[in-house]
Amino acid sequence: MKIPADLKFDEKGLIPAVIQEWRTGEVLMVAYMNAESLKKTVETGLTWYWSRSRQKFWQKGETSGNVQRVKDILYDCDQDTLLIKVDQTGPACHTGERSCFFRRFSSGGTIS
Repeated sequence: MKIPADLKFDEKGLIPAVIQEWRTGEVLMVAYMNAESLKKTVETGLTWYWSRSRQKFWQKGETSGNVQRVKDILYDCDQDTLLIKVDQTGPACHTGERSCFFRRFSSGGTIS
């Protein structure tokens, strides 16, 4: 897998990455990558991100064991967003939910 040279990182050197379960198409989470975390992801086959709050690299599942094995990486027509298809082990969300997108605008707030 070769990283395209025409990717557009923002002024902080970051690019958003939408993480999707490759089998079902379910959106699991959104995170940010910089050039180095994208390179580590491509090299290892596991997802690596840049934490904006902690200002450091982190590998998904490094402490929980809920790793993401990369199946495919796509980028959009504007070259400024990634779509990473993964095989997710366990929950993707730090709350223990399968996906970070478990809340609804409707009453009740969460999916039952």
